[in-house]
Amino acid sequence: MIGKIKKGSGFKGCVNYVLGKEQAVLLHADGVLTESRGDIIRSFCMQTGMNPDLKKPVGHIALSYSAVDAPKLTDEKMVQLAQEYMREMKITDTQYIIVRHQDREHPHVHIVFNRIDNNGKTISDRNDMYRNEQVCKKLKTKHGLYFAGGKEQVKQHRLKEPDKSKYEIYTAVKNEIGKFKNWRQLQERLAEKGITVRFKYKGQTGEIQGVSFSKGEYTFKGSEIDRNFSFSKLDKCFGDAGLNTVGNQRQTAFTPVREPLPTQGKTDSPLITGSLSLFTASSPPADEEPNLNLRKKKKKKKQLNL
Repeated sequence: MIGKIKKGSGFKGCVNYVLGKEQAVLLHADGVLTESRGDIIRSFCMQTGMNPDLKKPVGHIALSYSAVDAPKLTDEKMVQLAQEYMREMKITDTQYIIVRHQDREHPHVHIVFNRIDNNGKTISDRNDMYRNEQVCKKLKTKHGLYFAGGKEQVKQHRLKEPDKSKYEIYTAVKNEIGKFKNWRQLQERLAEKGITVRFKYKGQTGEIQGVSFSKGEYTFKGSEIDRNFSFSKLDKCFGDAGLNTVGNQRQTAFTPVREPLPTQGKTDSPLITGSLSLFTASSPPADEEPNLNLRKKKKKKKQLNL
């Protein structure tokens, strides 16, 4: 069981979406007229007038279940679970509808509710993401529901950007992390797959604060891809070799390199000579300095004679 929570400003678009899907079924409604979509929308909108200062009165929750649980998830059971979920989330004494969709292989329902309750008070969304996770775990245990096994259950062909790139990075790092002895080897291997690894340092020191991964135009912090992909957790896979290798990379990357001045009779490459001339052309040749000083002395002497 997984819950996804969204908030919005307009009931029309949300209601039309959940009821407009092919084979969508309105399982239950409370506090709204249900003769038509228009009646449902008007019912929600009338109550928002009790608290016009709330900019996002629309609450939208999708509750999804594993296909493993499909045989026991009747319409009645789906309504029971949705109502129990709402009570646990403190979404009470307000208008709502519960709609079941049939467009995916896994059972799921959509709850649309008014964040302005029947007394005109705002239903709090404080820490709702954290509470949502805890409530789903509680209901899963209570009702013996299957909890999907994370990223391994993702249908990659359905992903869109940037999630597609994020999942590709996740898969690549997961498959390669145990095969190498240090960060440099991992970087080289990921580079072959079009993935760039970058480290975040603390100021100008060599202390590493984090790691990020880029693919195409998208960049993600390691912890954004997976909680186990933070720098500290990945670095443990390499032991002492990990930090040592990264430290060497930092030193190499930030040690200033001074280009030798071109000397007569030594030209390593026309390209190098040309690039150096771009930076030295504006400087006066060394043999012109005495003439410049001589002109200054003559000018000063002339002024004294006057």
